[in-house]
Amino acid sequence: MVFDVSEWDGPLHLSDVDERPKVPLTVTHETVCIDKLGKVLKPSQIKKKPKLEWEGMDPKKLYTIILTDPDVPSKNDRSLAEWHHYMVVNARGNDLDSGDTLTEYVGSGAGKDTGLHRYTWLVYEQTAPLKCDELRVNDRTAAGRERFKASAFRKKYGLGSPVAAICFQAEWDDSVPALYKQLGVA
Repeated sequence: MVFDVSEWDGPLHLSDVDERPKVPLTVTHETVCIDKLGKVLKPSQIKKKPKLEWEGMDPKKLYTIILTDPDVPSKNDRSLAEWHHYMVVNARGNDLDSGDTLTEYVGSGAGKDTGLHRYTWLVYEQTAPLKCDELRVNDRTAAGRERFKASAFRKKYGLGSPVAAICFQAEWDDSVPALYKQLGVA
């Protein structure tokens, strides 16, 4: 069941990240589908870049897509928030590989004993191709991912409110140390 976008401003406080989206986003990983707001997943379930779907997606239009964690290092201490896990601009429709990847995808990696983190996928429609001056971040580093603000990014580049979005939650599991090693923080 797809969530009601009015829930965006509910108990998950997703307006911490950005405004309410126009429509729900569905995110499909190899073994799990995120179609309910706040669904709890394990990092081991979302290691690879997923597929995205939303009502009104137009393969002829360009989109910016962001995955961000506003709870770094934890919900009680958001001093490094937001920490972005993925960012692509100029994607044609939901074809993530067609866009200009600014930050390569890494799955969730909440620190041990930091509780559940909110991982928020945001989709913004573009009116023209973007030329971004942001630091390019690969999937082998954590540097440059911290203290990001999705809402500030979209305002900087003249993007409107999110056209689609969803949030899932995850906390540390036994797969996280491998991600930390990959990112050079272990």
